[in-house]
Amino acid sequence: MQSTNTLLMVRPATFRLNEETAVNNYYQTSDSKLKALDVNKLAQEEFDVLVEKLKEAGVQVVLFHDDGSQDTPDSVFPNNWVSFHENGDIALYPMFAVNRRRERRESVIKQLEEQGFKIADIVDYTAAEDENFFLEGTGSLVLDRINRKAYCALSPRADEELLIEFCEDFEYTPVIFTAYQTVNGERLPIYHTNVMMCVAQKFAVICLDCIDDKKERKNVVQHLKDDGKEIISITEDQVNQFAGNMLEVLDAKGNSITVMSQSAYDSLTAQQRSGIEKYSTILSSSLTTIETLGGGSARCMMAEVFLPKD
Repeated sequence: MQSTNTLLMVRPATFRLNEETAVNNYYQTSDSKLKALDVNKLAQEEFDVLVEKLKEAGVQVVLFHDDGSQDTPDSVFPNNWVSFHENGDIALYPMFAVNRRRERRESVIKQLEEQGFKIADIVDYTAAEDENFFLEGTGSLVLDRINRKAYCALSPRADEELLIEFCEDFEYTPVIFTAYQTVNGERLPIYHTNVMMCVAQKFAVICLDCIDDKKERKNVVQHLKDDGKEIISITEDQVNQFAGNMLEVLDAKGNSITVMSQSAYDSLTAQQRSGIEKYSTILSSSLTTIETLGGGSARCMMAEVFLPKD
């Protein structure tokens, strides 16, 4: 299956702009309007509204409450430290920011087991942190689970050797490229692949303009076309509104829903929306605080659960 009906989501307790990730996540901005406000409370409200919308749409959400004890400002983005696979395996990933490594918690995995999910094996890549190599889960990896391809834009948070190791362990073919954004007139690597690309069952949303190397761009397009994906191209300006950071999920009946932020939705043209709606229902929700200070959006907040269940 490409998409799932079950998501793990973590309600934040100490949300704020994370200084450790801001060094190479250029989507994080310090908004003066937010400085005087309780940004954690605002993030919790945005989180709660999205969870409610997902549940109303028939998506199962396994909710974990961050208790604040570990001071983890980015705990709302669990897809970076863990992924759950259909064969019962879990992968744990090495994280660039030291304070994000505290997000990896056994209690999250225990909660899934208590709800009847079967865990066969834990594949742990976190020792790579000691050597300063990183691969941040399905932030770094955009997985085509049906065609067994792992799309990955190399960056300080996505190491090529670790990507290849993951692909060997989980039987994926790596599709490797570099993706850039313009920051103060300079082309710098995009920190996570899932900011500029989303692969669904029948379509792919991607900013091809972020792939400066023409051969790499052609290769990515060829892979998507070979696998029968309709390509919906977005612009770099739309990437800045998190239009690339969307995720296809399923409702209880197996119907496709594409989840994105209100900012992402508002940035799309009528043609782009209809391209998605040909295959999927769009669900959008306002995530302004989380996007502004966290530098991530709807897709980052959802860790897909493909584990078998009793």
